[in-house]
Amino acid sequence: MFPVLKVEGLIKKYGQKVVLDNISFELYQSDILGIIGPNGAGKSTLLYILLGIVSPTSGKIYYFGKDFFKNRSEILYKVSFASQYISLPYSLTVEENLKVFACLYETFEANKKMDELLKLFKLSEKKKTLTRALSSGEMMRLNLVRAFLNDPNILLLDEPTAGLDPEYIKYIRELFKEFSQKRKLSIILTSHQLGELEKIITKILLIKNGKTLAYGNLLELFQKFNVSSLEELYFKVFA
Repeated sequence: MFPVLKVEGLIKKYGQKVVLDNISFELYQSDILGIIGPNGAGKSTLLYILLGIVSPTSGKIYYFGKDFFKNRSEILYKVSFASQYISLPYSLTVEENLKVFACLYETFEANKKMDELLKLFKLSEKKKTLTRALSSGEMMRLNLVRAFLNDPNILLLDEPTAGLDPEYIKYIRELFKEFSQKRKLSIILTSHQLGELEKIITKILLIKNGKTLAYGNLLELFQKFNVSSLEELYFKVFA
């Protein structure tokens, strides 16, 4: 099977400070990869490099077998991103915000797609609401709606369940699993909610101070480190 994303020897330095140190991994169709580490480990920097927002010092990234740095615009039509740290324009309504992004993505049947996603993420009644009036959880769900507008093949998520109520966390988790299995969506996500993360990921990358401490299939790593939960694995690896 051909990887949809291949990262080789990724290094990022700011002056003398090494933020990422020789990070390598592969993502295959329908994989859900969790990137885990303490604050300052380099998780967000890694996501920003994968999106082309930050340039690496060295290393290679291949999406769908193509060099990311030579085919960035083409590739990003098939990749999407959502984060609790992204704020959409507050002066626009939910509908207006989504129409802007649908235009940028050149979304086919944009209004129909938007209504389907708003319903899926339980935001239909907020369609005409100003974005500034949304709760933090509703804002996160709106970011997820936006991220799915272009029917991505790969979805990058930074703390996607932040601010969500427990009922929504479970619902969103099951949605991600369904999209992964039925639509062959590959997902990379970061989260500090280890219990929830364990219920969804198939692979894991553990990093600290920019270095890879463990990477591979979740269950295989459980066996390798003789643990029975992601929390145990976390504290064993980062001890």
